[in-house]
Amino acid sequence: MTLLHDIIRTRRLVCDGAMGTQLMLAGLEQGACGEAWNLTHPDRVLAIQRRYVEAGADCIITNTFGASRIGLAKYGLEKDLAAINRAGARLAREAFGGKPGFVLGDIGPLGVLLEPYGDLSLVDASAALLEQAKELVAAGVDAVIIETQTALEELGLAIDAAKQAGAACIIGSVAFDRAPDGKSFRTMMGVSPEQAVEVIVAHGAHIVALNCGAGMDMPAAAEVAALFRQHCALPIMVQPNAGQPVLEQGRLVYRQLPADMAKAVPAALAAGAAIVGSCCGSTPDHTRAIRAAVDAHAAAR
Repeated sequence: MTLLHDIIRTRRLVCDGAMGTQLMLAGLEQGACGEAWNLTHPDRVLAIQRRYVEAGADCIITNTFGASRIGLAKYGLEKDLAAINRAGARLAREAFGGKPGFVLGDIGPLGVLLEPYGDLSLVDASAALLEQAKELVAAGVDAVIIETQTALEELGLAIDAAKQAGAACIIGSVAFDRAPDGKSFRTMMGVSPEQAVEVIVAHGAHIVALNCGAGMDMPAAAEVAALFRQHCALPIMVQPNAGQPVLEQGRLVYRQLPADMAKAVPAALAAGAAIVGSCCGSTPDHTRAIRAAVDAHAAAR
């Protein structure tokens, strides 16, 4: 088996982009469970992921961001946990159409505060994370990506769960906001890139990553990637947003053009990024522009 974290030590890869906004464009109602579409509208999920593959993505993230027992319970769908996660992995694999590619099993935040700040115990949190990780690993994902994390406790628990589930590769991805001073980065729980790296390395993840966050565009991603590289030797993955959102008719809208996002891809690569994707507001066109920038960087070396 070719391990993702070994491949990216010698070759830069491109990951896909946003799923949530693409699902809404495909008809998902605001506030509905997008992960359930793996069962109810698999053709639409597959169509989105195929467009990312056609745009040049080497890695497809499963549509399972909120598919933990705790996340699905909000919709009364916890009984479908195994089916939703396994279908998510199957659809992502099918999107490659038999071509080589990496399926990343997505585990997002549990969405509730852990003790002592909230009511969810560490034991229950660990059990929920392990349950989802086991289903993704059993479905044959190439890696488990634990993304949009903001708290060190949940980040560590999730990495441990993925390890216990037998994940071949584990990606720890943190959502950083640019601080008001414009020079530093913190998560909403006050975690710095340096602190995140320490936990990701200590718990045995294979790739350190960032995604999402206020002010997290491609230039900011390059800055954080450079901080990651100063503090660890792990491969780095970046998934910034499509620029800064604007409020239109009560909704946040991302207006950054693909070409504008791609302008800073060389800076992210120079800072050490081995996988470059995109997050909120991005589209297959953004992936296509990133692909072209990564290929141009490789050709110039």
